[in-house]
Amino acid sequence: MQKKLVAVLPAVLLLTACYVVPVDRGPGYVVAPPLPVVVELGVEPYYYHSGYYYYYNNSRWSYSRDKAGPWKDLPRDRYPREVRHKDREGRDGDRDRDHRN
Repeated sequence: MQKKLVAVLPAVLLLTACYVVPVDRGPGYVVAPPLPVVVELGVEPYYYHSGYYYYYNNSRWSYSRDKAGPWKDLPRDRYPREVRHKDREGRDGDRDRDHRN
């Protein structure tokens, strides 16, 4: 009995040292809903859709519940097919197209 106790005690102490607590105590990993097929951006590179803010920079999209962040990369399968940029007067400007096959 004493030999078993000697073997179990160090094992219990070692297992308690391996206890990990996640840093983000929020809900589990959530991926934002896909963007519409065509997205029109104004002067700012932000777009709001279905409760999420989307940020467009260098042909990449990020998303967040809050405009201040934290930002996560949006999976490519949720990118829009076309991004339109409006100038200050509201006219259509440049267009970025995604040529996915």
